[in-house]
Amino acid sequence: MSIELDFLAVLAEWPLLLTGAAWTLALTAVSAVFGMVLGIACAWARTEGAAPLRWLVAAYVELIRNTPFIVQLFFIFFGLPALGFRLTPESSSVIAMVVNLGAYAAEIVRAGVQATPRGQFEAAASLALTRAQTFLHVVLPPALRRVWPALVSQIIIVMLGSAVCGQIATEELSYAANLIQSRNFRAFEAFIVATAMYLVLAVAVRHALNWLGGRLLYGGRRG
Repeated sequence: MSIELDFLAVLAEWPLLLTGAAWTLALTAVSAVFGMVLGIACAWARTEGAAPLRWLVAAYVELIRNTPFIVQLFFIFFGLPALGFRLTPESSSVIAMVVNLGAYAAEIVRAGVQATPRGQFEAAASLALTRAQTFLHVVLPPALRRVWPALVSQIIIVMLGSAVCGQIATEELSYAANLIQSRNFRAFEAFIVATAMYLVLAVAVRHALNWLGGRLLYGGRRG
């Protein structure tokens, strides 16, 4: 029994595929920015915050890290409307990705902060810097340099995890592939193409983030 593959039937739907890839990149870009901000804020709370704040952030981190992303997504999209918050599929996806990335980024950044030599804190204190100034200007930049590769990997993981956002009709890449196979019944070919596109996106985003980190964190010394 021979299997006839028809990739042209899938590639003929290239506008859908490009739209899906664009949505995937857009979701990743927005969630990376806000997720990093949330992660840094949570890392500060866990290292410098008051005890109640540390416990609250620790509970958030443990909750997110120990539950599936799709459950978090469904809770936001299907659960929040019961409380009166109606969200579009796209906004629900962004919120879920930000919340998920924020929890993981918090622990990654916290590891970098805790690796900071004690002498840097003492030097900041001798300059009469506040705790917030010490964290932002003395501790955070070298901490981010230490953990940037891990943060890049986590952003890629979140981008690939966005594939489940198609389950709530967010028009990202996996949604486009599923829509194409429902039209021409070429599921095998559709998801092979989607897999190849995810691979290209992951490599491209990783190189872009490494380049960005090299310019912002390493003064252009790394690519």
